Amino acid sequence: MNDLIGFEAFREQWLEDVRTDNPSAAELRRRFAHKLFTQWRDLGAASDDIFYCTGSDDCGIDLAYLERCETDDDSLDGDTWYLVQSKYGTPLQDPSTLLKDGRKIIDALDVRHEHPSGSTEEVLETASQFLRKAVASTGRDRLLLVFASELPFKENQRRAIDKVREVGRERFGNVFDIEAISIETIYLNQFEDPTKAVSPPICIPIEATMANSGKDLMVGSIPLLKIYEFLNAYRTQTENLDQLYEKNVRRFLGGRGKVNKGMQATLNQEPSQFGLYNNGITIVVKDFEPISHSTYMLTDPYIVNGCQTTRTLWEIFRQKLQSGVKGSEAKLDEWKKKAQDGVVIAKIVRVGSVGEHLLKNITRYTNSQNAVREKDFVTLDEGFQRWKLQMAERYDIFLEVQRGGWDSQKALQKQSPRTRQFTESANAFDLLKVYGSGWLREAGRAFGRNSSFVPGGKLYRQIVDGDQEPFGVDDLYAAYLVQKAADRYEFGRGSRKTSRRLTRFLFYMVVMDLLRDVLLRANKPSSPSNLTLALLRLAENKEAAHELFDAAVGVVDEYLTQGEEDSVFTEPAFKDKNSDLNAFLKWEKLGKGDATPNFINLMAINKRTMGRGTPSPRDLITATIG
Repeated sequence: MNDLIGFEAFREQWLEDVRTDNPSAAELRRRFAHKLFTQWRDLGAASDDIFYCTGSDDCGIDLAYLERCETDDDSLDGDTWYLVQSKYGTPLQDPSTLLKDGRKIIDALDVRHEHPSGSTEEVLETASQFLRKAVASTGRDRLLLVFASELPFKENQRRAIDKVREVGRERFGNVFDIEAISIETIYLNQFEDPTKAVSPPICIPIEATMANSGKDLMVGSIPLLKIYEFLNAYRTQTENLDQLYEKNVRRFLGGRGKVNKGMQATLNQEPSQFGLYNNGITIVVKDFEPISHSTYMLTDPYIVNGCQTTRTLWEIFRQKLQSGVKGSEAKLDEWKKKAQDGVVIAKIVRVGSVGEHLLKNITRYTNSQNAVREKDFVTLDEGFQRWKLQMAERYDIFLEVQRGGWDSQKALQKQSPRTRQFTESANAFDLLKVYGSGWLREAGRAFGRNSSFVPGGKLYRQIVDGDQEPFGVDDLYAAYLVQKAADRYEFGRGSRKTSRRLTRFLFYMVVMDLLRDVLLRANKPSSPSNLTLALLRLAENKEAAHELFDAAVGVVDEYLTQGEEDSVFTEPAFKDKNSDLNAFLKWEKLGKGDATPNFINLMAINKRTMGRGTPSPRDLITATIG
C-alpha cells in the first residue's frame, strides 16, 4: 500500500459503504460491526454464518459468530463464540459506558438471568449453553466479547475493558475473554511494513538476560513469564496480537503437529525445562535500547521465528494465569514455581527503518530448520504479488491480498487522481475458495473450513502447488466470474430466496459440474485448466453464460425446496446430521459419490435437460467455447 495514505483518509474511505443510503442508527451499528469483524477475522464469503441480533433489547450485541475448531481432537484449539458490540456512533469518552455495557452482556449470558425476547434470544441461549459446556470441559473452547470501535481505545478505556474481563472471568473462568478492535487494526494490516504506517511507533519493554554481539544483535534468554508479559503488553497496546507475526511466513498453527503438542506438554507439565527442548525465537526490531540492567525497550518488534513457540506459550499461560479463580490452588502454585524457572533462548536483531531486505533474509534463514518449505516463501513473497499485478494489467481488477486493501486502494485513488483508477476488486482468499468449490468439487470444505485454503493447507497445496497443472491469474479471474454470477443471483445470508442463503459454495460446484459435463459430451478435455479456458470464452457470450448459470441456479433452488422429489431434506445423510442444513452443506462428502443420491439424481436430470431445444443450452455453450 502507498505509504502516503494516512489513517484519516483510510478511515473515511472505509466508512463510505457503511454510511451508504443513510441507514438507521441500528443498521449503521450492524454494518460497522459486520465489516470490521469480517475483515479482522478474514471471513469474506464465509460470513454467511454470522447471526444478527435485532429487537428492542439486544443486550448490546450487534452480531454473533461461532468459529468451529478446524484442528484435531488433541489440539490446543477449541470452538469460539464471538459476540460483537459495535461502538460506532456512540461516545467512548466515559469508560463507565464500556463497563456498564460489558456487565450487561455478561449478565445476559449467565444462566441465572432471563434472556430477552426477540431474535437475540436464540444467540444468547446458544451461547449460554456453549459456556456451560465449555466451563465443564477441557477449557479449549472460548467465548470472546468483542468491542468494535471506530477509533483506537484510549488507556482509561482499556482499563475499563480489563475490569469487564475480570468480571467475566470471575463468572465463567478462562473460557471468557475480551478483544478490542478498531478501524486502525485493519489499517495497520495493509502495510507490507506496518512501521511505515502514519501512526506512532510500537514500543514494548521486555525483561531478559542478553549479551551484545555487535551493535545490532543481542543473544540471550528470556524468562517464560516475561515473554507472556511482553505478549500481553503488545496486545494491549495494538489491539491485535497477530500483528506481531506479520513478518512470519506461517501464522499460529494451533495445536496441530507433534512439535506444537510437545510444546504444550512441556509448558503444562515441566515449564522449567522448556529452554532445554526449544530451539528459541528471533525478534526483529526497528531499534532496541536498554532502560535498566535487564530490561530493554523494543521499538516496532516482530517475531519472525518462534510464532508457534510464543503463541502456544500465550495460550497456555493465559489459561493458567487468567482463569478468574481466586485464592490458592496447590497444583497451580506448583506450576507457577516451575514456570518462574523456565526460559527460552532468544535473538533480538535491529534492522532499522530501512531493513526490509535484511528482515526477509532473517525470516527465510531462521525458519530453514523447521517445517517451512522454500515453496511457502516463494508463494507468499512472489505468487500473490505477481498475480495482483497481472490481474490489474490483464483484467483491470484490483486483487485484494488482505482484507481492507481495497479500501486503502480507493482512498489512494481519491487522494491521487493520477494513480490507476480501479472500479472492481476481488479478494484472493475468496477466489481460492471459489476455485476449490468448483474446480475441485470441495463445496463442503470451502463453506465449512478455512484451514484447507491457507498457505500450507491441503487444498491450498493442491491448487497453488499442484504438480500437474500450473495455477495462475486466468484461474483467479475465472473464479471471479463465477463469484460475480453468484452475487447477481443474490446468493448469501441476506438473499430473498431461502434456497440461496447458505448455498453460495454449492452453486460454485454445480456451475462447474454442469460445464464439465458439456465438455465431456463434446469430447473435449475437462481438466481444471480446460474448465478455466471454457469460462473465459463464455465470458465473451453473455447469452451462453446465462444459460449455464441459470441451469445451476435451477438445480440449487430445486434441491433446497421442501417437497421436491430430489430435495436435500429427504437425503438420508441429511437426517443422519439431525436435519441440520448448515452442517450438511459443510459436509466434506457433499455432492460426492453415493453420499448424496438425491443431488446426484437431480444433477443427472438437469444435465440431460440442457441438451433439449433447438438450439439447446448445451449446443449454445459448446459453440461458444469452441
